[in-house]
Amino acid sequence: MRWWLLMAALLTSFAMADPLTDAAAHFEALQSYQVTLRSVDASGDRQVIRYFYRKPGWVRMDFVRPHPGAVLIYSPDTRRVRLWPLGLHRWPTLDLAPDDWLLRGPRGRRVDRSDVGVLLADVLALRAHGSTLPLGHAQVSGRAATGLEVVGTTDSPVSHVRRFRIWLADDTLLPLRVDSFAANESLIETVDMSDAQANVRFPDRFFTP
Repeated sequence: MRWWLLMAALLTSFAMADPLTDAAAHFEALQSYQVTLRSVDASGDRQVIRYFYRKPGWVRMDFVRPHPGAVLIYSPDTRRVRLWPLGLHRWPTLDLAPDDWLLRGPRGRRVDRSDVGVLLADVLALRAHGSTLPLGHAQVSGRAATGLEVVGTTDSPVSHVRRFRIWLADDTLLPLRVDSFAANESLIETVDMSDAQANVRFPDRFFTP
């Protein structure tokens, strides 16, 4: 088989598989996940957060860096966030709206829109007005993964992101690593999620201490 026929076959097979759509479908089907978010931005600032999610939208974040020991929990029932700045059950306890400025991340993220489903929706939205390049298969921290690069057009940035480079775990289709880039091609942020686990059984009252 000529090389161009082989490449066409591979690209056709990749298009039929559509890992991004499959990943979004897998997220809709799962009930929970946990991950250690290790991020670094263009300035070198680092964050380490142990992140826990359970449908229909419970979020718990245990901070390692910065603010070590701080814990926050978002309740989809009340649409409020409880924050323990000095550690769980330690005074003071703050009751905040999810869009409170105290809770906003460096890029304006809201805790109630911080899960993998939102990330995948952003990548799919960018792809809808752009293009996708398959990056093939690789190992991410010892886990088999499939890589994609999604590039938007000049009029379709998503949260100021013009390009995503994302690696999806072959077993769970959860993202293991995401690089985001601005319109000028500068790196916005790299997020390592290589220990992501799907359908975790959390202890009773884990989200309602």
